[in-house]
Amino acid sequence: MSHVIRLAQESEAAALHSLLQKAYEPLLEHGIHFTITRASVEDVRDVIRNETTYVLEKDGVLTATLTTRFLWTPAKNHLAPWPFVHWFAVAEHAKGEGFGNEIIRYVEETFLRDTLKSPAVYLATAVKHPWLTALYQRRGYEPFHIATNPLGVELVYLRKILNQQAFDAQEQAPLVRSIAELRTLA
Repeated sequence: MSHVIRLAQESEAAALHSLLQKAYEPLLEHGIHFTITRASVEDVRDVIRNETTYVLEKDGVLTATLTTRFLWTPAKNHLAPWPFVHWFAVAEHAKGEGFGNEIIRYVEETFLRDTLKSPAVYLATAVKHPWLTALYQRRGYEPFHIATNPLGVELVYLRKILNQQAFDAQEQAPLVRSIAELRTLA
């Protein structure tokens, strides 16, 4: 019984779509609609192509997934200057085995903090989701914004600081410089 965490490939879009649809389907009963609940296989393929989608594969089967979106991702609204993680899912047959925790830790620590040197990460979940906000808060995420998505779902945005020193430096530095400031630097 072996497993590996790796980048998803476009050829896996249909299998990943199926995993995500099955994982998010119970939320529809609670009136919670995320973009993935209306996404097509081609939408998933586009995300694999334009964002960074990790999968946890156990014995050759896609078992868990988490996607990271960056500020340079085309046609997306970004609320904060850090990577945004979304489309988190664990296959029903593997729930309770720790694979969700493992893929989240890998993306947060190995990929974002250690490789990309990101000071923080953020995500969103439905305010009325019965347990996800509490799960993320136990993982160190803190709410910082509430908004309603285009599907009418009230979302809570949570951030997690991955590197306090880098985060503090970023918070103190201007994220956008004026043209006048840039001219003085030239």
